[in-house]
Amino acid sequence: MQTFRQNRATLLLAAALTLASGATISAQQLSVVDSAVLKNAGTPADQFPGSWLTYGKSQSETRYSPLKQIDVSNVKRLGLEWSYVVGAGGYNQEGTPLVWNNTIYGTTTWSVVYAVDARTGKQIWRWDPEVNQNTRGINANRGLALYNGKIFAPAHDGRLFALDATTGKPVWETRVAYPQDGYYITMAPRIAGGKVIIGASGGDTETRGFFDAYDAATGQRSWRFYTVPGDPSKPFENEAMRVAAKTWGGDFYTKGGGGAVWDGFAYDPDANLVYVGTGNAEPWTQKFRGAKNLDNLYTCSILAVDLTTGKLKWHFQTVPNDNWDFDSVQQLMLLDLRIDGRVRKVLTQASKNGFFYALDRVTGQFISAFPFVKVNWAKGVDDSGRPMVNPEAYYDVEPVAVYPTGGGAHNWAPMSFNPATGLVYIPASYTSYTYQAADEYKKGSNGDVRTTTEPRQIKAPAIGPSAPDGVRGGLQAWDPVKHMLVWRGDGGGGIGGGTVTTGGNLVFQTSNDGRLAAWSADKGEKLYELQTGKLGVAPPVTYELDGKQYVAFMAGRGRAAGIIGPTDAKVDDPSVLFVFALDGKAVLPAAVPPPAPANTAAPAVR
Repeated sequence: MQTFRQNRATLLLAAALTLASGATISAQQLSVVDSAVLKNAGTPADQFPGSWLTYGKSQSETRYSPLKQIDVSNVKRLGLEWSYVVGAGGYNQEGTPLVWNNTIYGTTTWSVVYAVDARTGKQIWRWDPEVNQNTRGINANRGLALYNGKIFAPAHDGRLFALDATTGKPVWETRVAYPQDGYYITMAPRIAGGKVIIGASGGDTETRGFFDAYDAATGQRSWRFYTVPGDPSKPFENEAMRVAAKTWGGDFYTKGGGGAVWDGFAYDPDANLVYVGTGNAEPWTQKFRGAKNLDNLYTCSILAVDLTTGKLKWHFQTVPNDNWDFDSVQQLMLLDLRIDGRVRKVLTQASKNGFFYALDRVTGQFISAFPFVKVNWAKGVDDSGRPMVNPEAYYDVEPVAVYPTGGGAHNWAPMSFNPATGLVYIPASYTSYTYQAADEYKKGSNGDVRTTTEPRQIKAPAIGPSAPDGVRGGLQAWDPVKHMLVWRGDGGGGIGGGTVTTGGNLVFQTSNDGRLAAWSADKGEKLYELQTGKLGVAPPVTYELDGKQYVAFMAGRGRAAGIIGPTDAKVDDPSVLFVFALDGKAVLPAAVPPPAPANTAAPAVR
């Protein structure tokens, strides 16, 4: 861990120079974003309801904003206010911007971080960590964290930085993981009680999943929690690993085990618990994991860990003995719902496996799980929440078609919850996926085969709502109490883009094909749609300055993935931050054909 020394006088001078340059960091909100502010963010007690201070708007990850200047009566007047070129690209945009002190903070491909004036788009500072561009894995960054005047930025090549939010200068740097060990970082860090929480991607290779807590002031690691056991001949790190080891067999540890933590997170400060979702077992096919018909804890699970000690409080496994890459790493959302006549503190997830889960977030008690899309890998769940797996869904060298798709019914595209409607808005995918196991395991593979052979069809009846013929994905309004689909809008899917819902009875949705849409939150009427001409779209946020509401998101792949070069290179179709407002008059950049793909294998979504 490296600390970059800066005294108070230096920071004040830097701030003065920044202001003198014409950038707008006004005194409107020059207050500290501390644990109390973050606890109230996105709630009725929010001190800065017009800001966006953490990845999910609130620490409950609801992505609900009370802003209502833009509403169902006027959203058709939405127009581009300004745009800002964020860089040369090299992959889809996946980052959620933060908004504080009249400034938008964002991160783009190759982990470049920028700060721009939230009114005008004028650049305040830009910082490039100069990552190792030969690092394996997808070149995506899902976001930043903000706390006590610092921006916390992960680097694709396994580093974590604290930057001064005013100047962009590094304060400290620490190493989370090493790319030579198969790890890389795509996850947006979160703040919990003065700690920075971050996990590492790489679960589709021979890695052992984990997530860390770091002291936000110093960058010192407070604890690490592994999600799967290591070599059982060596001492276990804790009792949780001793228990987990009983659910594996053979030489599983030589292939890593999987269980990566790369997306879903939530924090309940009252319970002092942090929650994460974990990735698939590795390799995908159980016959290559050392032993068959074992649960493989804590893969495909939701974990509750004590923030202070780093010890496991409870776990819930959505897919024991995973064979379908059905991670449980999707967004975790904390809600207080009236269930059976009483208010329950619940944790919810629209999982990759097609079920919408509700758990007691304090105890981990299973409450419910219902399919929100067509599902045929399982017949349902039992009273404990364990899936009743359809025997026909298991596979070996004969391919089989399984619902939902391997990318998941819901992947990383954020969902949102509106307290006025009581609905969760889920970007969902509806197609199937063909699974086939390889004859032999090859080091560095998942043990699967990408096949074009006609697959075996599962004869058992599917469960869950079916999509209209020919529709591959859409936005689903789900009632988490009544366990039912209320409305559905075609377009989009579980990977790419995302949602935010507002006090104006709106759901804003971005889609990976370049579209921004607005739906009425209660009825699902499409009220607005715009094609930006950019592919690879990130989730939207909304914010307010000087009584004016804006909607912002990034889009554009830029140059093709796999091409190495300067992050600020001039390219024909650069990645862009778009900001919209009522009666915006700016002109969208002209659309250009997407670049030809580089001569590299397509990486998995992680």
